[in-house]
Amino acid sequence: MPRHLLCLGTALALVLTLPVMAGTTASGPAADGAGAYLAARSAMGQSDFPAAVQWFGAALQADPGNPDLLESAIAAELAMGDLDAAGAHAKAMEAAGHQSQITNLAYLAALGQKGDFEGILAAQDKGRKIFPMLDTLIAAWAEVGVGKMSDAAVAFDKVIADPGSAPLGLYHKALALAQTGDFEGAEALFTDPKAEGISGLRRGIVAQVEVLSQLERGPEAAALIDKRFGAVLDAGLADLRRRAAAGEPIPFDLAHDAREGLAEAFFTWATIASDPNDLLSPLLSARIATALRPDHVEAQLMAARLLDQMGQHELAIQAFAKVPATDPASISAVLGQANAAMQLGRPGDAVTLLTDLSARHPGERTVLAALGDALRSDRKCDQAIKAYSDAIATVAKPGAGDWPLYYRRGGCAQVTGDWASAEKDFSFALTLAPNEPRLLNELGYSWVDRGENLDQALEMLRRAVDAAPDQGYILDSLAWAYFRLGRYADAVAPQEKASLLMPVDPIVTDHLGDVYWMVGRKQEAQYQWHRALSFKPEDKDKARIEKKLQEGLDAVLAAEKANGG
Repeated sequence: MPRHLLCLGTALALVLTLPVMAGTTASGPAADGAGAYLAARSAMGQSDFPAAVQWFGAALQADPGNPDLLESAIAAELAMGDLDAAGAHAKAMEAAGHQSQITNLAYLAALGQKGDFEGILAAQDKGRKIFPMLDTLIAAWAEVGVGKMSDAAVAFDKVIADPGSAPLGLYHKALALAQTGDFEGAEALFTDPKAEGISGLRRGIVAQVEVLSQLERGPEAAALIDKRFGAVLDAGLADLRRRAAAGEPIPFDLAHDAREGLAEAFFTWATIASDPNDLLSPLLSARIATALRPDHVEAQLMAARLLDQMGQHELAIQAFAKVPATDPASISAVLGQANAAMQLGRPGDAVTLLTDLSARHPGERTVLAALGDALRSDRKCDQAIKAYSDAIATVAKPGAGDWPLYYRRGGCAQVTGDWASAEKDFSFALTLAPNEPRLLNELGYSWVDRGENLDQALEMLRRAVDAAPDQGYILDSLAWAYFRLGRYADAVAPQEKASLLMPVDPIVTDHLGDVYWMVGRKQEAQYQWHRALSFKPEDKDKARIEKKLQEGLDAVLAAEKANGG
């Protein structure tokens, strides 16, 4: 990738690490806004964009011309998708005689939202730049907007001339030609050898399929989908392939006009700027794309997923909800909403969303599995078992990738007290994925806990630890197997490592106390039991720990044995 394809995060990082209220004095309005600025900085650091917008607004009331505040406020407003507010801050920066990449981003995007393409070109002539490739794409689509297709072609060709960005330049030039009705010219660009990189862009393939359809070459369009995506297609691609194969005319809608082309430029930039260490940069570009074109489903999904990754689950739900229920991507959007609701601790909301989605898409395995997960989280295991069973019923021949369905159904059966069904599901899942550590641990630990098949369980748990040596709960299971076999000295090392990996888990800590007691380290055992109580164990476990502290583990075990435990 060319060096100029740097992420916007570098500029944003500078914005968000500037000295507090730079250029202000210790008294007066700016000082009064320092607390608001600090609160805004803190909110921005946590990706809490609604709070950041509120606090930057308060700080700007105290110091309205402060460029550092304005830049940070622009980032927060763009993250919320408010181009008007971001553009207003950018104008305030201009009035104060300041420019920056983030300011120019907001300024040009706001002009694009208004369809002021002449204004974009004039602003670029005055030096409002962001990054070279993006600047050139913006200029090209602005030229399309003012009706100067020859100048637009020159701009697109500049992007094509750079080997690192040639596929993107060809893609955008093809969109521009297609929206004028020149489908032959667009197809020639899609088949240019330098356009091979477009195959990595889902929308690039969709655009070419639409162009081929307009050229009455539907079978070629269907073959293109098969070549690029294989036999397993999502709902949107499956529908597109069906229509193409049937020879149904598919309208070209990737970019109807220059404003939608500009939205595509920002979405393209969001796609190539993606970086696990910088989620804000692609979020801003995706938000701009959706503001310019509200029906840009892929940009909406990207923004929603980025917000979800940033921990802004409520904002993610709002973004996912903007995908129309009639769009094939609505399944993915509702699944995203449900997952975000689960992250917020609202499994009931997730159940409602997924129940409705399942009614609209009966027999959709992914939806049924997600519904089962939500019901299980909502402590409705009886209903979850049915959802998982319905999902399993859609599997013609279970394969290695289907083990989670049986694993989760088995877990729910175990919760409801149906051990026979749970054991059957766990065992069958292991035939599909014999080396999966979660399965080995679940069945092995269950056998240990029930005092059954201890030697076999121990071997399974050793295999699970070998496969996942840093998973505390699996180490705890292995240690507990040694404990139940009376091999207390062997239990010490894995139990201590489990405690280090899960230092505030009440069960692991309780088990460590038991192991210490049985090897004669009784004072340390009591200390661990006291720690376990501080971690708020369940009531049943709490009562047992308290009894061990009062009477000792030996007495508790003897009493349990006498009572058939």
